[in-house]
Amino acid sequence: MNHAVLAEGLAKRFGETTALDGVDLAVRAGTVLGLLGPNGAGKTTTVRILTTLLRPDAGHAEVCGHDVVRDAHQVRQLIGLTGQYASVDEMLTGAENLLLIGRLLGIPRAQAKRRARELLTQFGLTDAATRAAKTYSGGMRRRLDLAASLVSRPRVLFLDEPTTGLDPRSRLDLWQIVRDLVADGVTVLLTTQYLDEADQLAGEIAVVDHGRVIATGTPAELKARTGAQPLVVRPKDPADLPIVLSVVRDVTAAEPVVEGSTVTASVTDPAVLPAVVRRLDDAEVLVAELALRDASLDEVFLGLTGHRASTDEPATETEGVPA
Repeated sequence: MNHAVLAEGLAKRFGETTALDGVDLAVRAGTVLGLLGPNGAGKTTTVRILTTLLRPDAGHAEVCGHDVVRDAHQVRQLIGLTGQYASVDEMLTGAENLLLIGRLLGIPRAQAKRRARELLTQFGLTDAATRAAKTYSGGMRRRLDLAASLVSRPRVLFLDEPTTGLDPRSRLDLWQIVRDLVADGVTVLLTTQYLDEADQLAGEIAVVDHGRVIATGTPAELKARTGAQPLVVRPKDPADLPIVLSVVRDVTAAEPVVEGSTVTASVTDPAVLPAVVRRLDDAEVLVAELALRDASLDEVFLGLTGHRASTDEPATETEGVPA
């Protein structure tokens, strides 16, 4: 199988802290691999090793067949990297930023100018090309940052939590850009703690927790592993919430979660749905919502790790690098 990225047994320690404890990854060419995990899981350390910015203490990794330690120069010529925070020069214009990067990469000036114009058009920044980057919105800066990582036409693109801090509209715009890049043959390794992002973009997902890959598979495969589905019940009259909570608790033999006037419980037997309907009908409770939904990646992550991907647990990765 043609893999653009391969990693075996990657390990990294910072003093007494173990950031990576034997990470294995395989990214097929022309696909998106989502590296999913909370802050401190080891995502950024993995990306820094794969992009030659950090040497592993143990293990081996290749990008497009080149060793990330032994062939670091060749790897850098084949990759692009967009980190969690915009790296463009705010005092330069959008066009100047892209031209500067092109020249630093050794691209002739005329060719670098053409490439800058192409990228500004592709990312919807033509009208802002002559404005200083400091005047850009957050979404525009992220688009410029992503455009900067594509100046060299990389075969593999590393996106380290690229939508951190973006508003919903800007996130959707960036998702579409990623889809377009993959359609053009670019391989993407995406780190994220947003479950919906991984679900929307990644053909395969590697779940990372405490420096280890604890599960891999397509979103559908990972969801199927839970063996459970969320039962969701919302009474028409919020005053009936205590009755709904009691019925769901009795029928599912589980402790439901209450958010607002909605009661949710994880169930493995679809027969609980008609049982809940009968009990609520007997109690003369009208419902505004009653459904047995497919498991989400949130339930998958919670089932695998015991906590949610958006947990605010302290980061274990150091050197000032967010996880």
